[in-house]
Amino acid sequence: MCLSQVAGLTFYLFFFTLIPMLVIRLSRRGKKHQPSYRIVVAEKRSKLTGEALDDLGSYNPFSKKATLNKERVNYWLKVGAKASPSLHNILVKEKAVEAKKVIVKIKAKKEKKA
Repeated sequence: MCLSQVAGLTFYLFFFTLIPMLVIRLSRRGKKHQPSYRIVVAEKRSKLTGEALDDLGSYNPFSKKATLNKERVNYWLKVGAKASPSLHNILVKEKAVEAKKVIVKIKAKKEKKA
């Protein structure tokens, strides 16, 4: 490797460690057996209940209704944040995003050995 390739690689690694990956996702709130969700923008690697950068609305799974700040959702999507698959489908249903629904993959529970 020549010096310019090493410098380019160093810049590349430095640049992408500074820019956090942002995700728009559902953050669970509410009591036991009574879930309600906040729609938040957070860093990809942060905890689900961790600190959020912006609060975009809420989602009630019982009534299947979402309240959204569509202007802020579109802003964050333009900045480069990605929506989680579940939230993407909610945004499509609420007509905040023009796209097709995405298949949501749910992990299967492991069977317990007796």
